[in-house]
Amino acid sequence: MQRITITIEDDLLAEIDAAAEARGYQNRSEIIRDLARAGLQQSSEDTAQTGACVAGLIYVYDHAARDLSKRLVQEFHGHHDLALATLHVHLDDNNCMEMTALKGDAAEVRHFADHIIAERGVRYGRVVMIPTGDSKPKGRKHGHRHE
Repeated sequence: MQRITITIEDDLLAEIDAAAEARGYQNRSEIIRDLARAGLQQSSEDTAQTGACVAGLIYVYDHAARDLSKRLVQEFHGHHDLALATLHVHLDDNNCMEMTALKGDAAEVRHFADHIIAERGVRYGRVVMIPTGDSKPKGRKHGHRHE
């Protein structure tokens, strides 16, 4: 077993501590290991999907995080063929939530969603993928180019 150091926001650590107490864990390491295993198992199940799909990507982010909004817009422009529509919601003074409908090849959708969720400043993210049964997803075309 290895000892590591990680940085966790105070409010997230408070949630972990509350969950540990409610579930009867003896220490933080035990619950963090179990949460990591559960997350890896879920990730493994989610990434096994292939073929065409539609998906809902939901994430909450700190709108004041340095250049995050700019980076997110650049990511979406770089993957305009996957994103169908986005709803932006102001949650409070610090947080925004975005919900995006995606459509395309499951591997591409998963890769894009994972990249958005992993951006620094994104506090929570989840993607729900639904297979469409199409063997080959159709790309969307629009009238301008991205450089």
